[in-house]
Amino acid sequence: MHDREAARRWLADQGVREVRGGWVRDEAPDVLLTADQVAHGWAADVFAEDVDAADQVRLAFGLLDLLDEYWVTCEIRFADDSPEGPLPAGVLWDGYRRRLEADRDVEAVCYSLWVDWFEDRATSATAFAEVLGNDIDRVVTEPSDALLRRARRVLECSGPVPWTVKEPAYRTAARLPALHPAVFLGLRASYHDLYGDLDPPAALSLLDRLDLPPDTRHLAPLRHVLAAGHRNHHRSPGAWDDAVRAGS
Repeated sequence: MHDREAARRWLADQGVREVRGGWVRDEAPDVLLTADQVAHGWAADVFAEDVDAADQVRLAFGLLDLLDEYWVTCEIRFADDSPEGPLPAGVLWDGYRRRLEADRDVEAVCYSLWVDWFEDRATSATAFAEVLGNDIDRVVTEPSDALLRRARRVLECSGPVPWTVKEPAYRTAARLPALHPAVFLGLRASYHDLYGDLDPPAALSLLDRLDLPPDTRHLAPLRHVLAAGHRNHHRSPGAWDDAVRAGS
């Protein structure tokens, strides 16, 4: 909440304020702006502020909380990858973890992880470790609502993470029945995502350890394609349809 209000004050200093139905600039109070327009217009400016990089990151996350727009996460990533980067890792990944644990919709954060950090092989291992891999033992042995929310969200969007990176976390998560549905969704994404990655025999072994209702949607076809040795839907585009027909 503190970050959100700091971002609101910062926008006000830029001449941007929230009104009923959207946002306006002081110089054009009759022109209503969407949150997306505000994000595109001002998020990059956060990283030009004359404050240390850690405070810039906190302000950017506050802007994300306030606007709930994916573009803010893009500017965070751009800043991390800029000549002035990288951003302070502790503040950066703490910002992601805190929002992944929040009891509210965090679609922009999950989408950012999925398409920006996890799909990029230069960042996927570090990102996955920071948002889940380093903590998965604690999640399983000391589960809390917040930790379980974070684990579920990360597992479900982790399809593009290299299998060798995420398999240990998947196997640890499988020790906790509360995470079995999320592990299943992670496996399914690992097969279906364009950049999804898995090892079929290992993935099948893990799938067989999950306690899931037998009528779980896509469970049977996923087991079928893994047993046949298929690694990814896009490499064997007809295999999934064949598996669905085989189970019908």
